[in-house]
Amino acid sequence: MSNPASDSIVLIDEDAIKTLDLRPLNRWQSKPLKTHLETAACLELRYQWPREQEDQRELSECPEPRLWALRADGCYPWLPLLLDHDSGNLIQHIAMLVPHQFSQSDGLVFHPQSLEIWISHRLMLLDALTTKMGQPMRNRLNKMAESLGYELDAGFWDLLD
Repeated sequence: MSNPASDSIVLIDEDAIKTLDLRPLNRWQSKPLKTHLETAACLELRYQWPREQEDQRELSECPEPRLWALRADGCYPWLPLLLDHDSGNLIQHIAMLVPHQFSQSDGLVFHPQSLEIWISHRLMLLDALTTKMGQPMRNRLNKMAESLGYELDAGFWDLLD
């Protein structure tokens, strides 16, 4: 896992999770999105959710952090554009949102149709958002999709134009 700069780490503690408090994202939402988009994806969400030692669930299987992530994603749909892809943070975030299962041999496996719907929707939403800001990011969106193992059809963007 990469070692991100401390200002790119967002700690989400137990109280924030229990109360669906999005204040941990304040410093990221206080600046214009355009400012954040001028740099590479670097945001890392770190959940501090207590679990019993015998609790073998993955974080994305715990309903409380998952609900926090759903709220954050609903309020800040641009989060996936800023999340660090290399550290697995984007995958973790999407696991909070999209049905999946864990396999001993394959690790995290998303439900294919669910991932397809989520990524298609998110690409459309983020393309419209970044284009409206005068900063289209289709190359970055393509890379985000690729980091999820999703190959875009060559005509996908043509449909949106």
